[in-house]
Amino acid sequence: MGKVTLGRTKLVTDKNGFGALPIQRISVEDAGYLLQKAYENGITYFDTARAYTDSEEKIGKALSGVRNHIILATKTAAKDADGFWRDMETSLQLLKTDFIDVYQFHNPPFCPKPGGADGLYDAALKAREQGKIRFIGITNHHYKVAKEAVESGLYDTLQFPFNYLSTDIERSLVEMCREREVGFLAMKALSGGLLTNASACYAYLDQYAHVLPLWGIQKESELDEFIEFMKNPPSMDEERKALIEKDIRALSGEFCRGCGYCMPCPMGIEINNCARMSLLLRRSPSAQWLSEDWQKNMAKIKDCIHCNQCAAKCPYHLNTPELLGKNLADYENVLKDGLNA
Repeated sequence: MGKVTLGRTKLVTDKNGFGALPIQRISVEDAGYLLQKAYENGITYFDTARAYTDSEEKIGKALSGVRNHIILATKTAAKDADGFWRDMETSLQLLKTDFIDVYQFHNPPFCPKPGGADGLYDAALKAREQGKIRFIGITNHHYKVAKEAVESGLYDTLQFPFNYLSTDIERSLVEMCREREVGFLAMKALSGGLLTNASACYAYLDQYAHVLPLWGIQKESELDEFIEFMKNPPSMDEERKALIEKDIRALSGEFCRGCGYCMPCPMGIEINNCARMSLLLRRSPSAQWLSEDWQKNMAKIKDCIHCNQCAAKCPYHLNTPELLGKNLADYENVLKDGLNA
């Protein structure tokens, strides 16, 4: 079973991290079953956030009995010190723990530093002195903010999107973390569901000994797949290399990653799925996307007022309104063909 050491934290965990965002969409009982099964089969790193509704509470209920055998990571999206303390105390209570192993700033638009007017980093230092957090981390989708955080020497971990669609400049960030002993946590390892061959994704990331992939898990079948990878890691063979090269060709250029930072839309458009509908139709079973509910969701694109709030918030600098229009046109063509078939 492969192990990862998270940089200078010296925290050691298996090669699979449990991404707990999806468990907010399932029942307490189902979430508890998945979390306990994950732990019983060797998964010890659990990542959540204050923003993930009841995810922290579900983890606390399921895993408080094995607290000293797992690594808990959560996040705050607070804008100031007061918000930081409220979030942290709430997380401690819900997770049923006296301390958080990795406490992260959740995708801030800047790099919090000591002495900042926001007071965030100074609050984290004080929390660490009090023993309420062990290590200070940051998550981001913006390369410039992430790079500044790593170069600052202030952060023990960085959580950043990383998969085989990543660019050379993003891979350089991964290497920088290795050189500076910053633990690297790979989010979007499946590119928000656009990459459908988990074994190829695992084999690619397994080439980076210092990278811990965080897999969003909602179903037992998904968990079983990653447990099997722990026992029998997929190798980077010629078949997987060919599949990766094919995906890179198909997904090169501008496409929506589904990160959701463009949300909410003032017109109620579910941008993080609508702006990548063409890809979802072709890379996952199309029937679910052609349902009556999704036809109504896609039709909302016609109500777009082109306020460009989504484009301004996109960490990948996409022209989101234009992308929505293209996806709607494609969707209507696919729907028409399906109805006429």
